[in-house]
Amino acid sequence: MSSISEADFRCQHGDTICEIRLYEQEVIIVPVLLLASFLVTLVFILLLRFCPEKVDRIRPQASKPASRRVLHGIDAPPGINVMEHESIALDMSSSYSTFNPPSMYASKTPSKSVATRSLPPSQPPQPLMPIFTPIVQPRELPRQRLPESFNLVTPLPVAFSLRSNASVSLYRARMESRNVVLRVLNDTADDTERHSFLGFASFLAQLGPHPFLPELLGVVSLRAPLVTVVEELENRDLLSFLWRCREQHMDPPCEMTERRIFTMAKQVASALEFLHSKDLLHGNIRARSVLVTKESTAKLWGLHGVYTRKNERATQTDDPSMKKWQAPELLARRPTSQSSDIWSFGILLYEMATMGEAPFAEISVNELLQFHQRGKSLKKPSHCSNTLYSVIKGCCQWKDQDRPSLAEVSRKILSGEKNASDKVLKVSGTVNVEKYLQEAGYGENNSYTVF
Repeated sequence: MSSISEADFRCQHGDTICEIRLYEQEVIIVPVLLLASFLVTLVFILLLRFCPEKVDRIRPQASKPASRRVLHGIDAPPGINVMEHESIALDMSSSYSTFNPPSMYASKTPSKSVATRSLPPSQPPQPLMPIFTPIVQPRELPRQRLPESFNLVTPLPVAFSLRSNASVSLYRARMESRNVVLRVLNDTADDTERHSFLGFASFLAQLGPHPFLPELLGVVSLRAPLVTVVEELENRDLLSFLWRCREQHMDPPCEMTERRIFTMAKQVASALEFLHSKDLLHGNIRARSVLVTKESTAKLWGLHGVYTRKNERATQTDDPSMKKWQAPELLARRPTSQSSDIWSFGILLYEMATMGEAPFAEISVNELLQFHQRGKSLKKPSHCSNTLYSVIKGCCQWKDQDRPSLAEVSRKILSGEKNASDKVLKVSGTVNVEKYLQEAGYGENNSYTVF
């Protein structure tokens, strides 16, 4: 029986309500469902295209950790500033053939988090959690603005050749029309090194921004190779910058004045005060741990030791290359405090005043503690004003309680900056690197790389 004959049979002629009820499913319900499905799909596509952050919040949260482990068996620490879910390739032109992205990690099966796998068997598994509460939430780049590739990738040059961290390679690249430094985890890294790499990236993200700390731009946490992206500071580390200022006819000109020394010291002190406000000790204040921008702005770096001591419960390493900068209590293996950083800050001022000379050059590492015990101090560098030398001597007092607080040091630096000379400091002769390494106490296995 046809639908027309069925309507004629069951409904009286002209009974419209009866006919609507009879064909309600075909005429009303199915079209409405189809229209609703179309609208929902259209809205989701528009959100995915223009507001991907909202789509992430709409998605079920429980599915994210599972997808992380399915990809590579690598679970990023909480709070990481990630560039995940993006197709980011480390591409380069044919003229830059020195960077070969590592192959995918062998493990592709679901696994437990790295925090569980990387701990020794004798310790209970513990997730990596930040020790301090961040004041500023980690910033995340808008996903629609993330680059599809890094351009012009080349190895990052260093001031002189020493064995670097075997698990991390450094490259310079272009990202969104700016120079960046890529810390790339090598494909030979084990689980512990992957855990430490991601944990350090999470630590930087939670540390928050500061004008005199290098800016963390993002992290590739799921796609091999793992990459941390940090802004590049064109003048590299302060030590090599000071050495270049010794040379004649530099292009662009590299000039150090006493006023610039006070200005850079003020910037480093500001970053150090930021760390101390979070109950963090730097423990490695020196010229090679300070990076310099194109405009000669100083930014404090060398933060990996801060992370390992605070988050991985590591102790101060017995590194001969650090002893010339360490406070006496560290050399004597006594407890450290913020005043230990004040001592190292004074040595940093001495490095700047001498244009990159090694401190205590005439004293061997083994005799250094006895030298301090006898009340000896750093000699006043030539062309160093009494104001600057008084700050250096104040920081390098034998007893930690005799050293000024960081706030007092900052006030003296501000006062010295106002009356400082603008005369360019001239130091004759270039640095003999081999002699410097010997005087500074570097060992054969020490790395000069500060990233």
